[in-house]
Amino acid sequence: MNFFSDERAAELRELFFESAQELLQELNEAGILLESDSGNSDALARVRRAMHTLKGDSAACGFRQLSELAHDLEDLLTPALVVERGEAVAEIVLSAADSFHAMLGSYRGNLQPPDISELRAHIRKLAESPESVSEPQPVHTRPEWTPKEKTRILEALRGNEPVYQVILRIDPSLQMPAAALQLVRSALEQCGDVLAQSPASGVPLQTLTAVHATLASSRTSDWIRTRCHVPGIVSDVSLEPLKVVDDAPRDALQIFMEAETAAESAARASADNGQIESAVEGAAGSPGTTGGMLGSNEAWLRVETGRIDTVMNLIGELIIGKSMFHRAVNEFDQKFPKDPLRNRLGDALSFQSRVLGELQKSVMKIRMVPVEQLFRRLPRIVRDVAKVRKKEIAIEMAGQNTDLDKSVLDALADPLAHLVRNAADHGIETPEDRLAHGKSARGNRLAHGKSARGTIRLDAYHQGNQVVIEISDDGRGIGHEKLVRKAIQSGLVSEKDARGLSHDEILNLVFQPGLTTAEEVTEISGRGVGMDVVKSVMDRLKGKVIVESEPGRGTTFQLVVPLTLASIQALMFRVDTQHYAVPLDSVLEIARANDSEIHEIDGHEVLRLRDQVLSVVRLDQLIVNVSPAAARKNRHFVVTIGAGSRRFGLIVDGLIGEEELVIKAFEDRLVASDLVSGASILGDGTVVLILNVPSVVSHLTRKRVLEVSA
Repeated sequence: MNFFSDERAAELRELFFESAQELLQELNEAGILLESDSGNSDALARVRRAMHTLKGDSAACGFRQLSELAHDLEDLLTPALVVERGEAVAEIVLSAADSFHAMLGSYRGNLQPPDISELRAHIRKLAESPESVSEPQPVHTRPEWTPKEKTRILEALRGNEPVYQVILRIDPSLQMPAAALQLVRSALEQCGDVLAQSPASGVPLQTLTAVHATLASSRTSDWIRTRCHVPGIVSDVSLEPLKVVDDAPRDALQIFMEAETAAESAARASADNGQIESAVEGAAGSPGTTGGMLGSNEAWLRVETGRIDTVMNLIGELIIGKSMFHRAVNEFDQKFPKDPLRNRLGDALSFQSRVLGELQKSVMKIRMVPVEQLFRRLPRIVRDVAKVRKKEIAIEMAGQNTDLDKSVLDALADPLAHLVRNAADHGIETPEDRLAHGKSARGNRLAHGKSARGTIRLDAYHQGNQVVIEISDDGRGIGHEKLVRKAIQSGLVSEKDARGLSHDEILNLVFQPGLTTAEEVTEISGRGVGMDVVKSVMDRLKGKVIVESEPGRGTTFQLVVPLTLASIQALMFRVDTQHYAVPLDSVLEIARANDSEIHEIDGHEVLRLRDQVLSVVRLDQLIVNVSPAAARKNRHFVVTIGAGSRRFGLIVDGLIGEEELVIKAFEDRLVASDLVSGASILGDGTVVLILNVPSVVSHLTRKRVLEVSA
C-alpha cells in the first residue's frame, strides 16, 4: 500500500537519490580512512551511520536489494572485525560504494539493478570467518535518530519528563525476529511513551541482536527493566536515565546529542561486561563534542537549481530594464536640463541600481558552492589508480572553501577527473622507478627533491573575477621530445613545423585529440581522449588551461574559469554596425593605429607596439557572417587581448564602453559558433555578441599551422 500520491512519491525518490549521493561520498571517504588506519573509530562510525541511513531510506522508497545490502554491511562492521581484517573490510566498503552507485543509477533509470550476489557472498564469508567471531559480546552502537525523533526527545526533556535510554539484547537462539520485535514494542509501550526505536518494523531482521529505544516514563527503572525482560526473547536489559545538567549553559538537545556520542564511546569501552557508563556525565565533561547538529541541519534548505536559474534570469531582465531606465533618464536630462524632476529621477536610478546590485550579489551567492564538493571525489580516483598500477600516491588539497558557480563546478567534474587520473597513471612513477632516480622509500628527499611516494596536489583560489584550480604532481613531467615525436607520428604536425614550435605550443599539443604519450593503452587511460575533453570543456566555459612541466620535476595544470556564467564585465566595441564585447579580464590595453602602421608578413597582419610585434585580427575576416566595412577608416582602435601566453590585437571601428552584460543563449547559427560564446541585449534593444577569446586564439593558431603546411 502506497500512502503517497505518484507525484509525491516521485519527489521523495528524487530527494533520496540526491541524499544518497552524499552518503556514497561519505562512504568513499571513510572507506579510504579505514584502509589507511583500521583503528579509526570515527571512520567506522561514519560508515555505519551512512549504511544505517541508506538502509532505512532505500527501504522506505521500495529499493529492497539496496536496503538488504546496506543491512548486511551494517551488521558486518564491528570494531573487532575492522581491527583484525581492516584491509579486507575497507575493500568491501569501497566495493559496496561502487555497487550502491550502480544500483542507484539503475533505479533512477527504471532499469534492472546489477547482480550483487558475489559481493553479498563475500560479505557473508567474511562475517562467518573465525576472526570475526572472536568477541564474545557484540558491541551495540547507538543508532542515529531522525530529526523528528530528536525533536520528540527534546520536547520530553523540556517538559521535565523522565527519559531513559534502553537497550534490549535479543536472545541469539531466537527463531522469529519479526514477531519478537512486535512483542518488544508492546512491552515498551506498556512502560511509557516510546520516543524513538531502532530497528523499526518493516526493515530486514535476519540478524537482529538488540533493540534500542528512548522512552519517556514516570515508572521506576526497576519496574521498566522487569516489564521489558520478555522471557525467551530479551536476554538482557540496559537502562540509563537521560537528564539535563542544570548548570550547563548549553541547549538540552545539544546535551542529548553529546550524550549519544559519549554513550557510544562508553559502550565500546565496556562491551566485555555489557555495562554502559552514564551518558549524562560523559556529556557534562565534553562541552566541545558534536552538539547542535539538528539545529545546523534546520538552517539549510534544499532548492532545485532550476528555480535559482529562473530568479537569475529575472534579475537579468531587471538589469536590462535598469539600462533602459538609465538611457531614458539621460535623454530627459538632455532635453530638460533645468527641470527639478531630473534630480529626483537621478536619485531613484541610484537607489534602484544599488538595490538591484545587492539582489544580484545575493542570488549569485546562492549559486556559489565550495570546490570541496568537487575535490572530495578525487581521493577515491587516486586510490584506485594507485592500487591497480602498484604505486604509492598521496593527495594533498588546499583552497577547498573557494566558491564557484554550481554550473561551472558541475562542468569541471570530468576535466578534473581526467587530469587527476592522468597524473596518477602517467605522471607519478612507480616506487622502483623513483628509487632508481635517487629517491628514498620513506619520504626522505634526495637529489631530485622527491620521495618514493608520489604526491598530487590540488589547490583553488580566486584571481580577480576568475577562479584558478591547480592540479600538480611531482612525477616524471612531460618529455618535450617524446611529445613532439608522437605528434609527428600522428600526423598532427610536420617535422618542419615542429622545429618552429615554442615551449608553450609543444606542451599544448597534449590537448590534440588522439595524441597520447602512453606506451600502452590501459583501462585507466592512454587512448588520447581525456585531454581533448579537458580543452573542449574549458573552451565552452570561456576559460583557459595552462600547462607547466619540467621533465623529472613534475607537471602543473591550471584551469582558469569565470566565477559565473550568468553575467560578465565586458568591454563593448563596434565593427561597422555590429556591436561586440570581450570579457574585461582579457583586455590588456587599448591603442590607436593608422593603416600605415599595420604591415603584412606571410599573409598575416601585424602591428609593432612598443618594441613588440603583435598579430592583429579583423572580425570581418574572422567570422563568416560579418560584412566587411564599406569604407575602412584610416585610423583604428586596436584592443589588445591576452589569452594565457598569447596576445593579439582586435581592429575595431569604435569603442562603446564598459558594461555588465547578462549572457543570453540564442539559437542563431552565428552565436552558436565556437568564436562567439553568447550574446546580450542592451537597454535600447541592441544585440551584442560576446567573443570567445580562447576559441579565437585556437582559430588563429590552426589557421597559421594550416597555411604553413600548405
